[in-house]
Amino acid sequence: MNVMIRWICLVVVAGCGTDPPAKQDTPATGDAMAMTAPSHDINPRLLRRFRPIAGTESTPAKPAKVALGRRLFFDNDLSLHHDLSCNSCHALDNFGVDHQKTSHGSDGQLGNRNAPTVFNAATHVAQFWDGRARTVEDQAIGPILDARELAMPSEQAVLARLTSSPAYVALFSHAFAGEGEPISIRHLAEALGAFERGLVTTSRWNRFVAGDRNALTPQEKYGLHVFLEVGCVACHRGPQVGGTMFQRVGAIEPWPNQTDLGRFEVTHDPEDRMVFKVPTLANVAETAPYFHDGSVDDLPTAVRTMAEHQLGIDLTDPEVAAIVTWMASMTGTVDPAYIAPPT
Repeated sequence: MNVMIRWICLVVVAGCGTDPPAKQDTPATGDAMAMTAPSHDINPRLLRRFRPIAGTESTPAKPAKVALGRRLFFDNDLSLHHDLSCNSCHALDNFGVDHQKTSHGSDGQLGNRNAPTVFNAATHVAQFWDGRARTVEDQAIGPILDARELAMPSEQAVLARLTSSPAYVALFSHAFAGEGEPISIRHLAEALGAFERGLVTTSRWNRFVAGDRNALTPQEKYGLHVFLEVGCVACHRGPQVGGTMFQRVGAIEPWPNQTDLGRFEVTHDPEDRMVFKVPTLANVAETAPYFHDGSVDDLPTAVRTMAEHQLGIDLTDPEVAAIVTWMASMTGTVDPAYIAPPT
């Protein structure tokens, strides 16, 4: 089905793709939003769109695999020059990002896309902006071998690094006892995936969706109301408010940067030109810059940009401020001990 048609159908199904809220001349923040919010109760049925999908729960990983994955995530020895790790671009003490438009890799080379957060990524429909990897395990090896990222020349070179370390020989043997050759590319990916699946944040928004109607302020509830009414929920849904589907960026107004064709570069299907994975909004207030090309530095501009290019509407200042206020409720926490670098 044509991507545009899919998008329109989603809006219709969502029931929120109708005319945008009437333009207001009220101030953007403070008492004005507080007075507006109580008149906009959120239909509990709409909140179902943000619930986890039944049957997607994952089995807790073996602690030894998680510990090994944590060590690998922080280890510079998985890069050609021993100077980069997964954490270099996905800093776990910084909401899983590096705040760069595109990241610096081996020999200072720049990547061609913004590095998305690794927090909550394991629940997404696919990995990478173009979805070329299905799971975090499938994704794990790509950056290690990418010449612009960690730049290891081959899988054999990676395995040689690992097998030369007595510590890794012991750790892999313990984590994968009885599962064939302990040190392998498959086990490397599995260990990294086991750790990344635990990078889950919880926030006041999660409590609200779970039934705590006092978890959000009146201003935040009003922002959610605007988000639902203008149709953003057509694409940003699921437990991470995104990451559940692919959509064409610039569905209504063409995207300014047409150099990256997105999923088309994977499928070579003309229908996939400028199609990218819809990003999560969890922790979005802390993960600038935004979009696959890192082209927007601040959240209010990102909200306006999406409204213009995906919905064809101009949001008022109060509407933008309300949505941004609500988005801050999705800033979550993760166990500090879980993301602490190993000693």
